[in-house]
Amino acid sequence: MKIQLVIFDLDGTLLDSVEDIAASTNYALQQMGHPTHPVSSYKRFVGNGIAKLFERALPEEKRTSENIARMREYFTARYNDHMTDATRPYAGLPELLSELHQKGIKLAVASNKYHSATERLVAHYFPDLPFVAVLGHRIGQPTKPDPSIIQEILALSGIAASQTLYVGDSGVDMQTAINSNTIACGVSWGLRPRSELESFHPAFLVDTTAELRSVLLQTKPALI
Repeated sequence: MKIQLVIFDLDGTLLDSVEDIAASTNYALQQMGHPTHPVSSYKRFVGNGIAKLFERALPEEKRTSENIARMREYFTARYNDHMTDATRPYAGLPELLSELHQKGIKLAVASNKYHSATERLVAHYFPDLPFVAVLGHRIGQPTKPDPSIIQEILALSGIAASQTLYVGDSGVDMQTAINSNTIACGVSWGLRPRSELESFHPAFLVDTTAELRSVLLQTKPALI
């Protein structure tokens, strides 16, 4: 069965965004008088939504709901003005997405990043692509790996889960694919080690954009 829809995670999959996330989180920590972290630490902190990011960044004894709420205020005030300072699409992805669209494959984004930032970043870096849906985390909704966001996209697209490839860079993403019955494709260029992806036994695990293109546009046995 041919893939008709590709759903992408955002941070670590489409966009190399960790430097801007780290800068705004460290700003929030500084405003609250807490120690900051190197950019490398944020590769472990991100992936489960903004509240979990702040919980992981805060000192253990300061991880209260009140402090997380204060972190959100400081973070969003800065990040909304600086989310494109250092963030860039991974090499070859804008061209690949354009090619997929030209070949009639539908595209969507499902992120645990807060919804307004997800929309702004996709519009900024992929302005000419008609995504079926661009969804981030919305207050009151569960975060991935809960399959709700994927099921919402499937309903909007009219495409079956069995004809949908879900592409992500983390174990959260691989579990999301499992929970939504979509076909999992891990990418190793993102924020998590390859071994984390391997532990979920995704249908595909690629190291380059060229390999991802091969999965999507050539007649692989698992896709026909």
